[in-house]
Amino acid sequence: MLDNADARQFLARFVDPIAKGLLKLGVSPDAMTWIGCLSSVAVSAFLLSQGYFLLGGILMGLFTLTDLFDGTMARMSGTAGPWGAFLDSTLDRVSDAAIFIALFYYYVGRIDLNLLACVSAVVALTGALLTSYARAKAESLGASCTVGIAERAERTTLLWIGFMFSGIFFDVMPFVLVALAFLSVVTVVQRLLFVRNQLAV
Repeated sequence: MLDNADARQFLARFVDPIAKGLLKLGVSPDAMTWIGCLSSVAVSAFLLSQGYFLLGGILMGLFTLTDLFDGTMARMSGTAGPWGAFLDSTLDRVSDAAIFIALFYYYVGRIDLNLLACVSAVVALTGALLTSYARAKAESLGASCTVGIAERAERTTLLWIGFMFSGIFFDVMPFVLVALAFLSVVTVVQRLLFVRNQLAV
């Protein structure tokens, strides 16, 4: 997992001043969450689905920063709570789906249909959604479920690297999708086994 205290402390030096500035401008944490989601959907629909991976990757990386700002803004404004967490998690799934659907659309529409990329995109999307669902369901039953080799941060990082490399050199996204499909399935299995050990009688 990429989430750790040292990384959060380092990023806070840059995120906190910007978050304060946005709050002074009247931007709410919920608005930042919506901006991030809608921007990701737009980039996916108009750039990634057409194979513009370099520009799409750059913009996607910038819009991903909203995930850092909305939570910080909520804490600073004293509005952090269950609603914000629910909205953020729900819209994250929309953003994830938009990216994989865009990639599926791009590869299924090519003259040289890349079947492996298409199938991998579907499997990766399913795995990403199941990874999130497994944690939510487990926690609703009183179990912890924070294990997994590829959570959202890892998936996003791998996608971004793939977009950058594909945009500058040659298209490696089919291989990235295969890797994401495999890692997502492994993560779901890890969570199933982890929760089973807690809940199975």
